[in-house]
This record gives sequence, structure tokens and C-alpha cells, in this order.
Amino acid sequence: MALYSSNLTLSPPKSQSMASLRGTAATARLIHSASRARLSLYSASSSLCLSSSSSYSPSSLKCLQFSPLAPHIFKDQKRSSVSTAAAASDPAQLKSAREDIKELLKSKSCHPILVRLGWHDSGTYNKNIEEWPRRGGANGSLRFDIELKHAANAGLVNALNLIKPIKDKYSGVTFADLFQLASATAIEEAGGPKIPMKYGRVDVSAPADCPEEGRLPAAGPPKPADHLREVFYRMGLNDREIVALSGAHTLGRSRPERSGWGKPETKYTKNGPGAPGGQSWTAKWLKFDNSYFKDIKERKDDDLLVLPTDAALFEDPSFKVYAEKYAEDQEALFKDYAEAHAKLSNLGAKFDPQEGIVLDDVAGEKFTAANYSSGKD
Repeated sequence: MALYSSNLTLSPPKSQSMASLRGTAATARLIHSASRARLSLYSASSSLCLSSSSSYSPSSLKCLQFSPLAPHIFKDQKRSSVSTAAAASDPAQLKSAREDIKELLKSKSCHPILVRLGWHDSGTYNKNIEEWPRRGGANGSLRFDIELKHAANAGLVNALNLIKPIKDKYSGVTFADLFQLASATAIEEAGGPKIPMKYGRVDVSAPADCPEEGRLPAAGPPKPADHLREVFYRMGLNDREIVALSGAHTLGRSRPERSGWGKPETKYTKNGPGAPGGQSWTAKWLKFDNSYFKDIKERKDDDLLVLPTDAALFEDPSFKVYAEKYAEDQEALFKDYAEAHAKLSNLGAKFDPQEGIVLDDVAGEKFTAANYSSGKD
């Protein structure tokens, strides 16, 4: 589940002097603080502090002009002892950002890598750690260079480059929310179910707040089923949710130069869209449906990828119950996937306001942030 690969090859940005970047960051912090002050009235119960003297606080750094060099800027920043009021993502900006993401998806066909971006920011959650942000989860930490360099995140700098203009345009949206917004929108625009999302996630503030490497699932562990359970049970997810979330592999390709898995190209990927190459799990790898489960079950096409963790879904007795069900019933998959995706995007996150922000009428179950992010703030 950790192997969505970019179908885009992007050129690196022109270099800038660090002095220029720091100057821009200083200006952005002042502007950002001013704009956040009026938003601080959004929730009377919130106590939002930009202090980064402890891990994962709402970040003054998140208001830096977002560029492909931003991870390196964040890497060099020292934590500030200054506390300033901040607020949750602005609902109007979230809605506008979603429309811009839809246009990006139409022009770049980048659905898979945006799904992966959201998943890899949230998939670090550890239910056994109470303290935020040490527990991980969707907190925007993936924007920092140290976490981008984790092996499981190979190629995700391309996703950050893709959403740079959107982050620049909507400074009132946190990185954590933007990553999850992009992921859910990509699923929906690919023909998948409507995800009952909530927003208002608080960003971490410094590279020191990033989780250690090794929390995301691997593709070819010695005991695939045991490995999947180890990773997803740690997040509080069950077998049904593990299998449903695996269905997102109906989108995307694996590139051997990044993950070590898959063919350099197949008849389904040699002509793109985006940069050609890689091996997809399904023939129509930009369409969200239940073909992933059908293709794994049948295994009739050598040009379609089956990882050890994919095969485990039909080999493990408990997983197989759900995999068989989803291969036959797409409606059941869509229902279970939507719920599991929303849950994954909430786990470990710190919300402001605590009840979250709803953009649509599709809010899913009654939302209590503590159900997803229990423990100390």
C-alpha cells in the first residue's frame, strides 16, 4: 500500500540564494500571523500556539511560501520560542483549494501520487503513543526534507511540487489539511466514492517533529499478512479496513527505480499519461473501481503487478473474506473504502476546532476528534 508512484517527471526549480529565501520566509511569517489573528475567533475553545519548543505545534513555518526548496528551508530552521495565536484552516480557502486540485488532476493526471501523499502523511500514526505529535498521523510533517528522504516516500517530492501553486495561493490552509484534501479529491475525481472528510488539522512546526523511519508498510516483507497487521493494527485499523484500503491500488503504478518493484514499463504504461513507464496493478490505472481485486484473484495478465502484500489478501483466510467480497461487489468496496480512508486521514491528527470542519453535507459518522486522536495534545 505504500507504493503509489508518480506518473510525472518534473524538472527541478531554479536555485535561489538562502538569504533570499529567509527574507521571503520572514515576510511570510508576518503576513501569516496577521491573517491568522482574525481567524483565531473561529473557535473560542481553541488555544492555538505557534511555539515549537516542543514537538508538533501549529507552525509558523507552514506559512512560508511553499516551493520545492521548502523542505531544505525547514531543515535549517531553528525552533522559535515565540508563541502567537493561530487558527484552523479557513473553510472558504479549503473549498477553493479543492477546485484548484480538481483542475490539477484534469491537467496532470496525478491522482495516484496525490493519494499517496495523503496516505504517507497520515500512515505514521501509532495508537500506543499518546502525546501529539509524537504519535504521528496527518500533521503535515511530510513536507520536511528529513521525512521525504525516507525510502517509502521516494518520489513524493514530485507531489509537493505539484501542489506548490495551490499552497502558495491558499496560505489559510494547513499542509496537513491540503495533503488530505488532495488525496480524497483524487479518489473522488477518479470515479471513487465520496469520502466523508473533516478538516482543521494542525501542522507540526519543525523537522525534529517528524516520525522515525519505518512506520509505513513495506511491499515485500517475509510474512506479508503479518506485516500488514503489524502496521495497520498499530494505527487501530482492522482486517476489513486493511483490505478495503488496499483497493486504492487500483490507481497508480510502481516504478522499480523508486520502490524496487515492478517492470520498467508495460503495454498499459508505456505511453503515460504523464511520464511513461512503471507497472500498474490494473489496466485502467487512473480509474477507481474494484478491478484491483478481480485482477489479483484471476492473475491472467503478466503486465499487471501483484506484490507479496497484494497476494496476501487472497491467501490469508481473514483477508480473503473481504477480498472476495470486494471482487464481486463494488458498492460494498466503495462504502467500506470511504469510511476507512476518512478514518486513516483523521488518526493521530490534532483538530482545531476540535469538532473539525465539514465542507459538504457528507460528514459520515458523528465526529469526535478524541476517537481518532486520543491522548495528550
